[in-house]
Amino acid sequence: MKTPDLQLLTPALFEDLVHRAKESPRLRTNYNFHRNMVDNPHRFLNVMAHGTYIAPHRHLDPPKSESFLVLEGGIAFYTFEDSGKISAVAVLGRDAVGIDIQPGVWHTLAVLSAHAVCFEVKPGPYSAANDKDFAPWAPREGDPGVPAYLKYLLSLVPPY
Repeated sequence: MKTPDLQLLTPALFEDLVHRAKESPRLRTNYNFHRNMVDNPHRFLNVMAHGTYIAPHRHLDPPKSESFLVLEGGIAFYTFEDSGKISAVAVLGRDAVGIDIQPGVWHTLAVLSAHAVCFEVKPGPYSAANDKDFAPWAPREGDPGVPAYLKYLLSLVPPY
């Protein structure tokens, strides 16, 4: 059921989004519940296939906190010190169902299962120009160093 005021999260919706993520060149897709980029807060499904890479980043300007809930699958969630040293790793979907991080915390995630469906909430508005401050010590998406860095991150957690 989808009306302007109501949206059910169904297995069929997840199935469609997982298919879209697996077909996407970036191996992920978002499904927004907020109606536009200035809505506040932003609420969306972040659906990712194993092998997607999200460069470590933080939300500093403007400062934004984020919350993630894993609805299906498993992810490793990493936080970092300013130097790039990993400060914490949490396996979501097994150790916990979600995580909430404060503004300005360096973070990324890696999909541990074949796919993961996450519900994410963060303040709007969204502007691509300043949404993320990417870490200078990690490869950016598309960089030749991505496969080795992702393999390293995944080596830090037991198989899911």
